Amino acid sequence: MKRNYPKNPYERYADDEIIHCKTEAEANSLKAAIEKRLAECQLKLHPSKTQIVYCKDSNRKSDYANRQFDFLGYTFRSRMVKSTEGKYFVSFSPAISKKSANSIRQEMRTWNLQLQPRKSIEDIARWINPKLKGWFNYYGRYHKTAMYPIFSLLNIKLAKWARGKYKKLRDRPTKAGHWLGRIAKNEPSLFLHWQIGIRPSTGQ
Repeated sequence: MKRNYPKNPYERYADDEIIHCKTEAEANSLKAAIEKRLAECQLKLHPSKTQIVYCKDSNRKSDYANRQFDFLGYTFRSRMVKSTEGKYFVSFSPAISKKSANSIRQEMRTWNLQLQPRKSIEDIARWINPKLKGWFNYYGRYHKTAMYPIFSLLNIKLAKWARGKYKKLRDRPTKAGHWLGRIAKNEPSLFLHWQIGIRPSTGQ
């Protein structure tokens, strides 16, 4: 790429690669050249992964069928963002992908927090905070608000844990949520997601 197409920036990770082109014609020409080169090596492009995507934003306003793609756990697509001057505009940018978000939710389900009544809330925090930190440090680099629904779900799971641990909360889901909210208010740094403001309501 650097030798034959120096004007086309690209990113590569393992077998996945993104190549930037200025026009659709250039993209089709480059795709054909890559297919030819791979065929010489008895290889071929992945049929479903290989696509030409239009990076629509405030400066590129045309319409094409493909306007988003996934790469390294992120979905890149048009999003409304706010500039440093406080103005809103359309940017083509990344946020955690639906597939990655579902994977995180699936892992949370395997924790079975509601079946851990012997653990204290501090035990739970020590157990899951390293994982939360890893997720947030990676996926929260861009459009971190896309992760808020995941962390809100975690608050619901923690409230279910409280219902399993404390008899007085067992049949009172709303009260359990408010109890958790008061803990979050008094100890806002206990869980990683509480530190960034994703806390349950205190009911007050």
